[in-house]
Amino acid sequence: MTTTQRPTSTARTPVQWAALAVGAVFLLVGILGFIPGITTGYDGMTFAGHHSEAKLLGLFQVSVLHNIVHLLFGVAGIALSRTAATARWFLIGGGVIYLLLWLYGLFIDKESGANFVPLNSADDWLHFVLGVGMIALGFLLGRSARTGR
Repeated sequence: MTTTQRPTSTARTPVQWAALAVGAVFLLVGILGFIPGITTGYDGMTFAGHHSEAKLLGLFQVSVLHNIVHLLFGVAGIALSRTAATARWFLIGGGVIYLLLWLYGLFIDKESGANFVPLNSADDWLHFVLGVGMIALGFLLGRSARTGR
């Protein structure tokens, strides 16, 4: 009795590489957020809230919660890069989340309790660039994966 085995391909598609790269960058950023020196004002880092004085690269306001979110996004991107379909949805879905964070950051009072992540203006505009970039990667690179090219 013979069994027919489907050939397995270990080659990644461009959308999978993009999701893997984005996930790896998020993971790296999450780790860097916990390293004094790379994160200035490290002694003033709080778990969450607008009172955190820590800034990644001296520019982006971070907290323990903010760093954990980056770590989780990184793990998700790496895990979801395993197939073209899930990689595409990570990029598009993650991009939508980051555009929502951008809008949230624009409309909240930065000195209020609503700024629990916390976010500053540099974070807001980085979230905009991330959102647009991730969505573009998901659509542009995901198209070739869906058509088999």
